[in-house]
Amino acid sequence: MRKEYHKLVRDRIPEIVRADHLTPTTRILEDHEYVVELCRKLIEEAKEVGGAQADAKELVKEIGDMYEVIDALIAQLGVDREEITKLQAERREKRGGFSKKIFLEHVE
Repeated sequence: MRKEYHKLVRDRIPEIVRADHLTPTTRILEDHEYVVELCRKLIEEAKEVGGAQADAKELVKEIGDMYEVIDALIAQLGVDREEITKLQAERREKRGGFSKKIFLEHVE
């Protein structure tokens, strides 16, 4: 029985599929496709984080999955992690963080 996926998967997934006596069909993405698929994967993982909010252990696992995708994006884009941290600090200085737990209801 054939099941369609059409998505970026972790590096060891094909061998895990083969260990289950199934045959994966894969291809290696071009650089531009890889960035697009990493962004799609980040959205997928963010949805999983949202769905795991009631279970702290599962939530931490899903946050770890998001970090994995973010790390891959950083590596692919050749961005310096320190530069990201600097930009993050600048935005926090200008706009604040989230530590005050402010929820904006509306603006008139």
